[in-house]
This record gives sequence, C-alpha cells and structure tokens, in this order.
Amino acid sequence: MEETSLYELTVPARFENLALIGDFISGVARRAGFDEKGVFNLQLACDEACTNVIEHAYAGGPGQIRIAVTVYPDRIQIQVHDTGRPFDPRAVRAPDLEAPLERRETGGLGLHFMRSIMDEVRFEFDQDGNRLTMVKRRAP
Repeated sequence: MEETSLYELTVPARFENLALIGDFISGVARRAGFDEKGVFNLQLACDEACTNVIEHAYAGGPGQIRIAVTVYPDRIQIQVHDTGRPFDPRAVRAPDLEAPLERRETGGLGLHFMRSIMDEVRFEFDQDGNRLTMVKRRAP
C-alpha cells in the first residue's frame, strides 16, 4: 500500500458497540497488510481505549466516539476522539504486574496494554474534546 488512506467510524459510546469498533479496526488493519497478530494487537489497543472512554470520559452516559484510522505506507495511526471528561494520563500509575492478583490495584492495565502494543501513544485535550493518537509502524 503506497498511498495514504483514511477510514472513519462514529458510534455511540456504548459497550455493545465495542464489537463493531473491533470489526472496523480489523478490517482496516487487514486491508493495510497487517498479519493476524498485528490485527489482534491493534484491536486490543483500540478496545482498551474505547472502553476507557465509555467508562471514564462519559461515565456510562451519552456521548459519541469517533475513530479515524489513517494508513500510511510505513504505519497505521488510530485516533480516538470523544467529548467526555478529560483525564491526566500521567496520574495513572503503572500496574504492578509482579504483585499477586488479589493484591493488584485496579486501573492502569488498559493504558499499559496500549503503551506496550503501540509504538506511540499521545493524548491531547482541547476545546474540541479529547484525542488519543496511537501509531503502529510496520515491520520493515
């Protein structure tokens, strides 16, 4: 794929739309030439991001999630946009993956997955809402 392509999806911020979002991401990722592991990882990162939007930005209330996926020759970029409550990603403590399950604090695991899977994870907050940009480069 030599040219840049843009794909967009806007859905209500509801848990039942996570499957639709996953199908959208996997379809674009496959068209972009990612293998099954790459497709799964992109779906996982986007699922975690959208789950956080539903749970935290909108707190289960009404709202929209807009996903824009740009496919470049060397990478894929996923932007998740919402107009819910912003948050400070620096305030999210890294999960203690060594602690026994019963002693682990809740929270932070989704952000950890996103940062582990993707090559870049950036948050922006302004008058237009919240934007999470995730980038995954293709293997050379």
